[in-house]
Amino acid sequence: MTDPLVIFDLLLGLSIVALALAVLSVRDLFAAIVLFVIFGLLSALAWVRLSAPDVALAEAAIGTGVTGALLLKTLHHLRYVTGTLDRPEAMNLTPVTPVPMPVLWVNAAFCGLIALGLAVAFLEAPKVGPGFDALVAEAMPASGVDHPVTAVLLNFRAYDTLMEVVVLLAAVIAVWQVERGLSEAPAPHLGEVWQGFARLALPAIVVVGTYLLWVGAEAPGGAFQGGAVLASVGLLLLLSRFYVPQPAHRGIARLAFVLGTGVFSAVALLVSGGGRVAFEYPLEHAKTLILLIEGLVTISIAVTLAALFHGREPVALGEEERRNDT
Repeated sequence: MTDPLVIFDLLLGLSIVALALAVLSVRDLFAAIVLFVIFGLLSALAWVRLSAPDVALAEAAIGTGVTGALLLKTLHHLRYVTGTLDRPEAMNLTPVTPVPMPVLWVNAAFCGLIALGLAVAFLEAPKVGPGFDALVAEAMPASGVDHPVTAVLLNFRAYDTLMEVVVLLAAVIAVWQVERGLSEAPAPHLGEVWQGFARLALPAIVVVGTYLLWVGAEAPGGAFQGGAVLASVGLLLLLSRFYVPQPAHRGIARLAFVLGTGVFSAVALLVSGGGRVAFEYPLEHAKTLILLIEGLVTISIAVTLAALFHGREPVALGEEERRNDT
């Protein structure tokens, strides 16, 4: 008898592929975003089925939640600048010029090459092998934490994690350089239910985000998952216009942007200055240093993701002109 879970996994895989094709082929932008969010949720479920709950949490929080909100905000902005925001038929409009066919064919060729490379790598990978489980388990007593994923991310391959935080910092710097000024677009109409929802959801989101950060030392969770969940508080505040970024707030925002990267790098330099290699934490201080890094990186991730959603540096009227003159 066929295992029901095998049938479920096959249907799940086929649904993910079908949704990916639908996202690429549908012409309505709002429908494409909704399909993308569903695609992300099913991908998170697939990671759960692959016994990777940490990746599933990151996919659900960042790949689906924050990215989906960012795409919806972008669509709202496009409709505002094209004058279709208040038109009833705007939901079915595509306020962008069609992509030329040569560009589509070039992109399709590159995607095909990437898919072919992944297929070759998958087929040539060893079917069985010890993997790195034994090495990770052997090194766990010196990691300072009890969860192997956290040990890998913030101890055994902390360089990679530091670079991921640097990428977020570079992204928000680029966004703030591209667009400055106070947003003139009206806030989306969220309905009368929003007030009650905010009173119940926002405190719960803060608790969940903090819990995901703290539990990461011994269970699935950590800085990226907790930071993404906490960023959703900022997204909801920005959407409702309960909070509007002002030029006077830029100093605090910039400090929050660099806080995680700065402390992460400072710990590496401090450890290496004590006669060790970077990120070779002393055993008696390993857990404290990892918790310090994770806590401050969580703040940076949350603020950075919220700033990317907002999409512009808040500059007072006339300040940008003075900058250009100087």
